[in-house]
Amino acid sequence: MRLNRPTMWSAVSVFTALFIPIWEMGCSALTLNSVPLPGVGTYQRSSEGGGHQRQRRSWVWNQFFVLEEYTGDEPLYVGKLHSDVDKGEGRVKYVLNGEGATSIFTIDENTGDIHATKRLDREEQPYYTLRAQARSRETDLPVEPESEFVIKVQDINDNEPKFLDGPYSARVPEMSPVGTSVVTVVATDADDPTYGNSARVVYSILEGQPYFSVEPRTGVVKTALPNMDREARDQYLLVIQAKDMVGQMGGLSGTTSVTVTLSDVNDNPPEFSRKNYQFSVPESLPVATLVAKIRALDLDIGPNAEMEYRVLDGDGLGMFRITTDSDTQEGLITLQKGLDFETKSSYTLRVKASNRNIDRRFHSVDSFSDTATVHLNVENVDEPPVFISPLTKIVVSEAAKVGTSIGTVSAHDPDSTNSPIRYSIDRNTDLERFFNIDAASGIITNAKSLDREVNAVHNITIFATESLDPLQVGKGVVLIKVTDINDNAPVFAIEYETYLCESARPGQVIETISAVDRDEPQSGHRFFFSLTAEAAGNLNFTLRDNKDNTASVLTKRGGFQRRDQTVYRLPVLIMDSGSPALSSTNTLSIRVCNCEADGSPRACGTEAAMLSAGLSTGALIAILACILTLLVMVLLIVTMRRRKKEPLILDEERDVRENIVRYDDEGGGEEDTEAFDMVALRNLNVVRESSNVTRRDVTPELPSLFPPSRLPPSYKMALVPPDNGIFREFIWDRLKEADVDPSAPPYDSLQTYAFEGSGSAAESLSSLDSLSTDSEQNYDYLSDWGPRFKKLADLYGDGHGGGGNLFAS
Repeated sequence: MRLNRPTMWSAVSVFTALFIPIWEMGCSALTLNSVPLPGVGTYQRSSEGGGHQRQRRSWVWNQFFVLEEYTGDEPLYVGKLHSDVDKGEGRVKYVLNGEGATSIFTIDENTGDIHATKRLDREEQPYYTLRAQARSRETDLPVEPESEFVIKVQDINDNEPKFLDGPYSARVPEMSPVGTSVVTVVATDADDPTYGNSARVVYSILEGQPYFSVEPRTGVVKTALPNMDREARDQYLLVIQAKDMVGQMGGLSGTTSVTVTLSDVNDNPPEFSRKNYQFSVPESLPVATLVAKIRALDLDIGPNAEMEYRVLDGDGLGMFRITTDSDTQEGLITLQKGLDFETKSSYTLRVKASNRNIDRRFHSVDSFSDTATVHLNVENVDEPPVFISPLTKIVVSEAAKVGTSIGTVSAHDPDSTNSPIRYSIDRNTDLERFFNIDAASGIITNAKSLDREVNAVHNITIFATESLDPLQVGKGVVLIKVTDINDNAPVFAIEYETYLCESARPGQVIETISAVDRDEPQSGHRFFFSLTAEAAGNLNFTLRDNKDNTASVLTKRGGFQRRDQTVYRLPVLIMDSGSPALSSTNTLSIRVCNCEADGSPRACGTEAAMLSAGLSTGALIAILACILTLLVMVLLIVTMRRRKKEPLILDEERDVRENIVRYDDEGGGEEDTEAFDMVALRNLNVVRESSNVTRRDVTPELPSLFPPSRLPPSYKMALVPPDNGIFREFIWDRLKEADVDPSAPPYDSLQTYAFEGSGSAAESLSSLDSLSTDSEQNYDYLSDWGPRFKKLADLYGDGHGGGGNLFAS
C-alpha cells in the first residue's frame, strides 16, 4: 500500500484500519477496549453476550489530522476506514457524508481510503465533521451503523502577527522617570495558539531607541531615558515589531507605529526679557485708561504658562494697577487716578510675575517668579479748563423775576499758564434761552419767567474756554430745579357726565366730584367745594363737601321730567389752601334720563326724542347706507351703457392676403409677402404648351435664351420672346445689378413687363405693346432722365416696339 508523505499520522491510520478484529467463538464475552492513537483517534471493537450468540460491534473513528496549505500534485492521503464485516471479497462498499464530503474529501468505496482533494486553510475552517458507513454492495443496505468522526486541519505557521488597533498615538508627561508606561500594543496571530509556537508573539522596538523600550511579551511601551524635555523635543515616532515562533529565526513578523507626544509640565519659570521698562503717559488720560503692557516669557504652554502680575512697591502704587490679560498673558497697567504733570512728572513701579500653577516636584514657589521695574513718565499737555464741581445744583423759585442771579459756576486752567476763563451756555441744552451767564464771573441769571408746571428741571451745559487758547474748552453741567408757588387754581379732576333719573328722590346723591391742581404744595392739596352765590338758592340740587378733597351732588326734590328740561347746569366753586388761595368755577352738566329699574340710564336728552319718534341713530345710519349703495349701482349702470365697442376698421386699400409661393429655393421668409398675381406664381417651373396661346400663368419655353443649367438659383424668368435681343440684354443687366447691389432685398420678386401673348382674347393691354401701334405718346423725354433710364429711352424713345414679361429680383 502506498503511503503519502505529508504526515506520519497516515501510517498510524493505516495501522489502525488494518487491525483485524478478534471474533469471539466461545460462550464468554471478549472486549477490546479503545486503543488511543496519537493524533488519529481510536478504533473500538467489543463483543458481549451470553451463550453461544455472537454480536458484532461497529468501529468508531474519533479524529484524523491533515496539514493545511498542502501544495502537492496528488490528493493528500488522510486515512483508511475498515469494517470487520469486510472480508476482502468486494461485497462491502464505503460511503462518506458530512462537511466537505465529495467536494473536499473523497473515499475509495472499495478500500475505504480517504483523500483530501483541495488545499485546506485552518484559519478558514479548523475541522470537518464527517460520517462513514459500510453498505452491502448487493443490497445497498448498511452493514454497520453510521459512525461520525472529525478531520482536524493541522496548523502551520502561515500567518504573520498583525496590529489590529495600529497605528497608535500616546502621550506621556515630559520629565517622566525611566520605566513610565506609555502605551500597550497588541498583535494578533491567526495561527493556532494551542499548537506549536506559530501564534506565540514577542515584541521588539525597531525605531525609537534610546528614548523608549517595549516589554517583549506584554507589548508595554515604556520610557527609557530620564528628563526628556518637551521644550527641546515634543514628539517621537516609534516602530514596534511583533514576531511569532517566539522570535526564533523563520518566524513571521508585523510592525506598527507609535507616535508619542510629550505633554507639558510646569518646569520653566517666567522671565522678563529685560529688568527695566520705561513708558510715557500723557497727563490728560482719563481714569481706567490702559497706559502700558509688559510680559514675562514662559517656555511652558497652556495652564502651566498662566501668569499673575502684581505691584510690589514704588511711588506709583496708588496711582496705577496691573492685571493679567487672560488671552495673551500680558501685564496690563491701567491708570487709577488722574495725572497732573504740574504736581508729579514721573512714577516708578516694581512688578512681579509668577505662575498660577506651581509644580513643586521641580521648583519652589519663590523660584517660579521674576521681577522688573517700570518707569512711567508723565507728559505735559495743554489741558482744557476744569470746573471746581463737574455738577452744580441750583434751586430757584418759579416766582423769581427775570434777571435774578440764581447761581455761580467756577473753572480754572490746570496748566501753569493759568489762562483766564470765559463762560458760555451750550444753547443746544437751553433752546428756549431761559438762562444767561456772565462770561467773566460765571454768574447765572434767568432770562425768562420760569414755570414749574411746564418744566420743573433744567439741565444745561456750561462751556469754560481759555482766553489765551480758545480751542481749550471745558464742560460743566448745571442742574436747575424750579420750586413751586401757588399759581394754578384747582379744576374738576375729569369731565363728568352726570345722569339724573326721572324717578330720583329728594336727597339722592347723583355725583361725587373731585379736583386736581397743577401746583404741588409741600403739605399736600386741600380743596374746598361750594356752589356759587347764583346757584346757592336753586331748588333742584345742593352740594356737600366731604372734607376729603371730594364733594357730593344731591337732589333737593323729585319728579324730574325730560319734557320739562333735559339738561341742568350746576356751577361749582373749588378753592385750594394755598397762600394766597386760588379758586375756579366749574360747571357740572346733569342730564335727565329715563332709567331702568336698577337705575341705569336708558334714554337721555335729544337721543330720547329720536327714540320717541321711532327712529334710532343705528336706524338712520342703516337708511343712509342703503341710499348710498343704490346711488353707486345707478352710476355703474349708466357708465356701462355709455360704453360702445369700437368696430373693427379694415383698411380696404391694404391687401391682407397671405401669399404662399413655391420658388424651389430659399426665399425671404415672412418678409416675402408682396401681393403678386398668385396664378402667375403657381407654376413657375412648369412649361405648358398651348396652341398659339401664351398665358400669363404659364412660363414659356426658352431653350435658346436661358438653358436650365445657366438659370441662376435665386431668379426666375419667363414669358420673354426668344427672338427679342433687346429684352435678353435688359434681363441680364438687371440680374447682374441685383447680384452686386447691397441694398437689394433678400427675397425674390416678380415684375411684369406687359407681354400678354398673341392669343389673348383681350389682346395686349400693355403700354409697351402700344409702341408698335400708331400711338401719339412720345417718350423721347426719357433720354433726359439720366443713365438709369437709358434702356427705357432705347426701348420707347427711338420707336422700337416690343413687349415681354420678366421675373427678376
